[in-house]
Amino acid sequence: MVKVEIVDDKDEGNYPYASSSSSRTNSTDSLSSVESDLSVDETFAERLAALVDIVPPTTRHSIRSKISKTASVVKKTGKVFGNLVWVVTTSALLVALPLALALEDEAKIVAQEKEMLEQQQGAQLLANGASPYGLPPSEQQQPKALVPPGF
Repeated sequence: MVKVEIVDDKDEGNYPYASSSSSRTNSTDSLSSVESDLSVDETFAERLAALVDIVPPTTRHSIRSKISKTASVVKKTGKVFGNLVWVVTTSALLVALPLALALEDEAKIVAQEKEMLEQQQGAQLLANGASPYGLPPSEQQQPKALVPPGF
């Protein structure tokens, strides 16, 4: 059977490899120093740059070329789309806006003419002695007899 004993050395200075602190503290100190190394603020780009050596050069080249081709296609598409939007908006401002304003003015003029015509017709009816309701004066004065329903 094995017997384990913890020996506390009071004379640590006598041994050549002895330190001023206990071994438990040393292991804790080393873990805390490792944790402080890991907590260094490192950006994603820095981590990605560190992985360059892991990816083979041919793969890196193909990835770089695909990304550059995609970026150029997106840039060209955006430029064409922007030009198209510019043409449509300027055309709408130069052609459609004046046209809409002209149509609105024409609609106002037609409404005014219609209103003037109705006023003239009303004045003619009143001048002839007709009632404004369109019935001749003789029919308005005579009361009608009541007719029961069904007859």
